[in-house]
Amino acid sequence: MNNNLRPFHLAIPVKHLENNRKFYRDILGCEEGRSSDHWVDFNFFGHQLVIHLNEKASEVVPTNAVDGKSVPIPHFGVVLDMTSFSKLSERLKSKSIKFIIEPYIRFEGLAGEQATMFFEDPSGNALEFKAFKDLTQLFTT
Repeated sequence: MNNNLRPFHLAIPVKHLENNRKFYRDILGCEEGRSSDHWVDFNFFGHQLVIHLNEKASEVVPTNAVDGKSVPIPHFGVVLDMTSFSKLSERLKSKSIKFIIEPYIRFEGLAGEQATMFFEDPSGNALEFKAFKDLTQLFTT
């Protein structure tokens, strides 16, 4: 793995700027950066996430089967350490976030064993947060 990873930049559509601003800032704990009437930058766990107002965003979210679960596509998120994953999942539960896939261990006992959870922001953008028992298995086949 590359120890000199650079932050990614991701821009996503949202239907309601203020609802999503509160979600990323107050629920996920992301620090807000620059903004305008149509977009807001966030420090998304060390990466740059920009939410852009698009009131006509699609309602359809296709899925793909992974480990017997219906995983929404597209989705995005961050690989955390196990402690941070547990703290975030407890925080989300305390905020009554509805999970698409509740936090659980995927591929238990196999290569790539990981904790994972899926949920949506207020505009229906799917997020996955995960943590590996052994981070060196992130790209294990």
